[in-house]
Amino acid sequence: MPTTSHTPRDLPPAAPPSLKARLASGLRGIALDTRPLAHPVFRRLLIGQSAAYVGTMVTGVTVPVQVYALSQSSLSVGLTGLAGLVPLVVFGLYGGAIADRFDRRVLYLASACLTWATTLALLLQAVADLRSVPVILALVAVQAGAFAVSSAARGAIIPRIVPTPLVPAANTLYFTAGNVGQVAGPLVAGILITLPNGYCWAYGADAVLFSLLLYSAVRLPSIMPTGSGARTSGLRSVFEGLRFIAAAPVLWMSFAVDIAAMTLAMPTALFPEAAQVRFGGGVGLLYSAIAIGSVAAGLFSGWIGRVRRQGRALAIAVTVWAAAIALAGTVHHLFAAAALLAAAGAADLVSAVYRETILQTYAPDAMRGRLQGVFTVVVAGGPRLGDLRAGAVASATGLGIAWTGSSLLCVIVVIVGSRLVRPFWRYDVTSAQRPSR
Repeated sequence: MPTTSHTPRDLPPAAPPSLKARLASGLRGIALDTRPLAHPVFRRLLIGQSAAYVGTMVTGVTVPVQVYALSQSSLSVGLTGLAGLVPLVVFGLYGGAIADRFDRRVLYLASACLTWATTLALLLQAVADLRSVPVILALVAVQAGAFAVSSAARGAIIPRIVPTPLVPAANTLYFTAGNVGQVAGPLVAGILITLPNGYCWAYGADAVLFSLLLYSAVRLPSIMPTGSGARTSGLRSVFEGLRFIAAAPVLWMSFAVDIAAMTLAMPTALFPEAAQVRFGGGVGLLYSAIAIGSVAAGLFSGWIGRVRRQGRALAIAVTVWAAAIALAGTVHHLFAAAALLAAAGAADLVSAVYRETILQTYAPDAMRGRLQGVFTVVVAGGPRLGDLRAGAVASATGLGIAWTGSSLLCVIVVIVGSRLVRPFWRYDVTSAQRPSR
């Protein structure tokens, strides 16, 4: 019996996709990219780090509250930030150099164990009711140094456990988890420290949550640096990393725009004054608004990994951050200011992902530890300098210039600087030319 053959033009035309199907496809394109979670090592690391983020923020709130309760001095509270600054700088740079010479799994695990031990020590001083501010400051300094080393090691690990095209998505997941921790951690701390023996409960919660990170670190495979590694040791190795950055406009400009964003347009030190004199309260909402915006942006970040010109995208994101901060400093309604701060937080999430991704994919593996150490110093130290700048300018000139005027200066600096540094502005991740070592 003869059969009838059909050519493609004999077939009926395919029905166009329904509106529901088109909307679903569009949402998948912009929703948070979860493909890195298919890699078990990354998945465990993210779960552990997510729990640790919450615990770290619990301790980050509990320490200044306890210090103020013991000393009744805001100066002593301010010293908690200063106590951590020097260890962050020293161990961020040197820890990155170590990460380029030894097994990064071992370094990450060792620094995480030291962080956990310090948290246990904070718990013990609360249980023993030592009532010693110097002891707390010393523990904060140790914890900051351990954090700097673990951050340098972790940043160098991520490009080794997920494929390169998924590095932006992996970083987005990390930053989103961190911002969730910034929202949830203070809320948890606020509940725990009001309980009887509240400081003990708070530090104990951090210790329990951080144990999940230790488990994920134990399960990591050995991750030795590839390539030639660090040819020198100690300070010479650190300087070798700094010379590499100096020879790469794409890298040093990515650091420069971040420093501009944090030092010129970081308004958090002004929130207490603004809440009192402008909004009549609401300081908690001001502090949480940026993190809330970052979390919201993370949920709709699927497009981030598809952008090729990441230098330009980073500059635009920082410009949007500074512009939104500037506008927030001009309004006199609390919820309008919070909405603008949330918009700034959304832009900050985008800029953070591109800064980290440029660093991890532009640098050779043999240099990633040292460059990640510099990144840790910039990211952790920049906000501290921003707080100092904001407080000093506000004391001298008032809230308006310290908040809005400085943020507008950031917009100008970033736009002009990015356009002048052509390799950064034209940087295309698919055809990047790396400097030779």
